[in-house]
Amino acid sequence: MSDRRPDKHDTGSLAFLTQAVHAGNEIDAGSGAIRTPLVMANSYALPEDASTISWSGTDVPLYTRNSGANQLGLERKLAALERGEDAVALASGVAALHAVFFTLLKSGDHVVVGDVTYEAIYRLFAELLPDKYGITATFVDTSDLEAVRAAIRPETALVHVEVIGNPTTKVTDIAGIAALAHEAGALLSVDSTFTPPPLFRPLEHGADLVVHSLTKYINGHGDAMGGAVIGSRPLISKIKADAMVDVGGVISPFNAWLITRGSVTLPLRLAQHQASAQRVAEFLASDPRVAFVAYPGLPSHPQHDVAARLFEGRGFGGMLAFAVDGDSATQDRFVTNLRVITSAVSLGHDESLIVHVAGGADAGPRVAFYPEDFRTFGHLRFSVGLEDADDIVADLNAALDATFG
Repeated sequence: MSDRRPDKHDTGSLAFLTQAVHAGNEIDAGSGAIRTPLVMANSYALPEDASTISWSGTDVPLYTRNSGANQLGLERKLAALERGEDAVALASGVAALHAVFFTLLKSGDHVVVGDVTYEAIYRLFAELLPDKYGITATFVDTSDLEAVRAAIRPETALVHVEVIGNPTTKVTDIAGIAALAHEAGALLSVDSTFTPPPLFRPLEHGADLVVHSLTKYINGHGDAMGGAVIGSRPLISKIKADAMVDVGGVISPFNAWLITRGSVTLPLRLAQHQASAQRVAEFLASDPRVAFVAYPGLPSHPQHDVAARLFEGRGFGGMLAFAVDGDSATQDRFVTNLRVITSAVSLGHDESLIVHVAGGADAGPRVAFYPEDFRTFGHLRFSVGLEDADDIVADLNAALDATFG
């Protein structure tokens, strides 16, 4: 055993559980409170000599659009948890994603994007950025490295992927994509919302930037919205200057405080989410009334081996995609028959959430990954919560009985 005594202020030397508690937190000098208090201030006192201040600076509290006490604490915690140099906290996950694209891309640039991606990202790259700014994009199956290689052009500036794709659970080999992007002189940004640390850290696999919707697992309680980008200090400093200070997508002090509080239990919550998700996936896969189940922890998943290599025994996440055996109306009846599981959007909350994702013409390009039932009737995106796994399984089984009885 080392004779070095751990220092909670030197969070880089601490285990993840300890970092989740202590990183970013400071004893309040004014009150002596051992937790950084909620500071609902727009402005902070200036020093006597203000001539040396950078009015766009983001390293000390000055004006809350630039930085505030709660925002800075949350950013320090996120950088520690993802093992990045710096982080920027913004108003939502989409604000964080847009901040990356706004800051790093210019007219004439090309982007390679995963064909399984969050709906807002699809619209940004299929419509808004091409139409308004002349930024083009190619959507590609990121589970196929040769397809990604073929999609990269001389003008490709960025590759953007999700570790586990929303909503189909397609898994991407981040190290393989990073090698292709960097070989072409492009940056790699990774949305890791489905795979928060300690499950996976994209920066350690070659990503330049990792993005989270803090609204989801990192907050974990369904009561605050935020987003973050973590990476090297030069890249994050540029995002702070361009997309936070001068565009203004800053997180509120209250949301930063709530998310910091929620993040303390992230490792404990994530362990429960994952254990229950594995149990639920195995139950659904064994029931003949279920048309298909997509969960990276099942050997039947198309990228199960890739996921096992990426996650190295730390779990497979808390998200499932499945469909009951029937048309769109049957999926709706099944959801209506659930009692413990809540029909609502979002994910990573304490309660289990399910949503029927449409198939057919409304599903966009993200439906080519799974069988005909998925493409025709859509599927159910299921965020497994913190309820007792037996209660979740019992609710699913009762809803199946009511739907097909």
